[in-house]
Amino acid sequence: MTKLNSKNQLLKLIAEPLLKLMIKVIWKTCRVSILGEENAKQLVNTKKPFIPCYWHQQHVFCAWYLLKLQKKGLKLGFLISPSRDGDVPAKIIQSWGATAIRGSSNRTGARAIRDLYEVVVKQGISPVNTSDGPTGPIYKFKPGAVMLAQLTQSPILPMSYVAKNYWELSSWDHFWIPKPFTNIIITIGQPRYVDKAISMEQQAEIATELEQKLTQLQQEATMAI
Repeated sequence: MTKLNSKNQLLKLIAEPLLKLMIKVIWKTCRVSILGEENAKQLVNTKKPFIPCYWHQQHVFCAWYLLKLQKKGLKLGFLISPSRDGDVPAKIIQSWGATAIRGSSNRTGARAIRDLYEVVVKQGISPVNTSDGPTGPIYKFKPGAVMLAQLTQSPILPMSYVAKNYWELSSWDHFWIPKPFTNIIITIGQPRYVDKAISMEQQAEIATELEQKLTQLQQEATMAI
């Protein structure tokens, strides 16, 4: 048992710097253009939390852009599994100045929303929402972000990105890893505010609206690439 634990610790020590180096190489070498950047800056300038939303597939450069906004005062958070599998991502996120929220969206909906509510309201953190995660189905906007926006009265910021050249994983989300030196287009939509008094039926309607918006932003990025 001791040998197994030592081996796991060694793998974590190796995995963290290698993964971080790989991400940095991609971030440093790609050429990035941003459409709708004023929509994000408008929210950051308020010094109040908001809820960035994008598809799970598009983590790499949506996260890159949000991490850059920390220099403007954004307090950013990422929801990461509390299991051992989340240890390495959590350390990387923390090393970049963001907050690792050690929870799981697989837990009961009420518990997840409560934990995120406290992070937003008590700490002023803007928690990233991968809107079809963590298990899909792909491109299906789940209601959690709408519920959180309703409870906290924090706006949702829809985002997308497209890479000209990338590797696509065989995972459920067909995760994109942009190739070094490729072109990237990030698209950012207008903030979506959610009234506190809406019904469950209206929550579902807003989720559908945002699903369509993320699809539209991805199409706009594709056309611009």
